[in-house]
Amino acid sequence: MINRLKSEFLRDVLILMSGTTIAQIIPISISPILTRLYTPEDFGVFALFVAIVGLMAVTASAGYEQAILIPNYDKYAINILVLGFFLVCFTVIFAYLLIFLFKENILNLLNSSLLGDWLYIAPVTVFFVGLFNLLRNYNIRKKHYKDIAKAMVIKSTVLAIIQITIGILKSGFTGLILGQVFAQLFANIKLMTNIVKNKALLSSISLNKVFAVARKYKNFPKYNMPHSLLNTLSASLPIYIFTSFFGSTVAGYYSLALIAVFVPMAIVASSTAHVYSQKATELYNGGENIYSFTIKIIKLLIKIFFIPYCIFIFFAPHIFKFIFSKEWTDVGIYIQILSVYIFLNFIVSIISYIPMIKKLQKKAVTISIIHFIILFISLYFTAKTYDVFMALGVMCLVNSVILIYRFFWMINSIKKL
Repeated sequence: MINRLKSEFLRDVLILMSGTTIAQIIPISISPILTRLYTPEDFGVFALFVAIVGLMAVTASAGYEQAILIPNYDKYAINILVLGFFLVCFTVIFAYLLIFLFKENILNLLNSSLLGDWLYIAPVTVFFVGLFNLLRNYNIRKKHYKDIAKAMVIKSTVLAIIQITIGILKSGFTGLILGQVFAQLFANIKLMTNIVKNKALLSSISLNKVFAVARKYKNFPKYNMPHSLLNTLSASLPIYIFTSFFGSTVAGYYSLALIAVFVPMAIVASSTAHVYSQKATELYNGGENIYSFTIKIIKLLIKIFFIPYCIFIFFAPHIFKFIFSKEWTDVGIYIQILSVYIFLNFIVSIISYIPMIKKLQKKAVTISIIHFIILFISLYFTAKTYDVFMALGVMCLVNSVILIYRFFWMINSIKKL
């Protein structure tokens, strides 16, 4: 049984990863072009914009997007999607209200006057990202991995075309932001196709069912949303703090480090995590044990990626100096400092759906709260007192300790299945 599931799992991961790989290779391959069209400061402003969008997007559907995988019947899953859509719309309206009232205060708090009126574009982007998360999870539920892969390729292609084209015009960070907005739009159009053409599915949507699923899956906004919010805030915290203490240029170096390492590793991590969540839920609902299945997947990934990763980390400064020009050498040093945390995050993110399966969201939220508090205090005072390299080192230490704890907690929880 486990071997058959492992075979199916690898097949589905490869299908999803094939498209995702192409999708991620595109932005990686154009990075040397972008670093010559845009300055580190441009990347820093763009990174701040993405961090703001990410923070709002993770709360946009109140965590209900993660509940789409749970119901046994599609008629309930589609009503969860509709519920999430309504919540995304509400979030966008609320975000615009906040920006209209407190725009200058927000910009002063973030120490980024350069972002200016582009702050008004953030809620639109949040709408597209929130909708994408809902549509992607429904397509995962239906095992439409090829369509997800195609959507990712479309997203990256549009992103590359717009960022390069506008970048040639030398219009600052404008191209980086507009590329992100339109890329999300076109990806959503692709993912909507399977749902829109299913008339029988759409006919099962009703307000009564929407309210019913909202009540039934209330633990998702109660626990999953705070958990996701804290995780996103913890991930974005360096961008906010580096921008405030060291300026947009340092934030730009950090953002390119994310693009160069986190994005390639996300090719495997996100694809594997999406398929893992579906397979693990299927096993659990069938009364099967998922411990052996999980351990085999983790061992396989470590066996494949650990040595190549170590080689890359060792030569990182030289690689970045050669590919991106001398101006970006510090990015390689940033990556070396963060290397342990990056690899641990890669492994733990793959099995991060376990608390949802085991209904351990409350404990997961508690861990996230502790993580955020420790990270914020340590990163804030280190950045205030020392330089960016010390801040990165402290960040790596804190994140690594928390990730190790989370890993063993999740693994121990599925031993009891």
